[in-house]
Amino acid sequence: MTDTDFETTQIEAAAFRRLLQHLMHERPDVQNIDLMILAGFCRNCLSDWYREAADARGIAMTRDEAREAVYGMPFGQWKAQHQAEATPEQLAAFEAARRDRH
Repeated sequence: MTDTDFETTQIEAAAFRRLLQHLMHERPDVQNIDLMILAGFCRNCLSDWYREAADARGIAMTRDEAREAVYGMPFGQWKAQHQAEATPEQLAAFEAARRDRH
């Protein structure tokens, strides 16, 4: 890895940490379903990608460990504190967005 590669990795890692902080502390009100509708990914996707990256480096990580890294707390606790039941409108928008992507 060159110095440029190292610096790029450091910048990317800092941006990822900032995204997590934003989702954890500044916008916990944004529901995963809304993220899926608008962006096609959510916190659960991020935790899956995080776990896949760990696996690619030979680091064993459970789904729960990855989710805790992304949510900043155990997933069940996050759900109890922040996750609302999806509305019929959100579910319809999610299905429409999913169909549009495929």
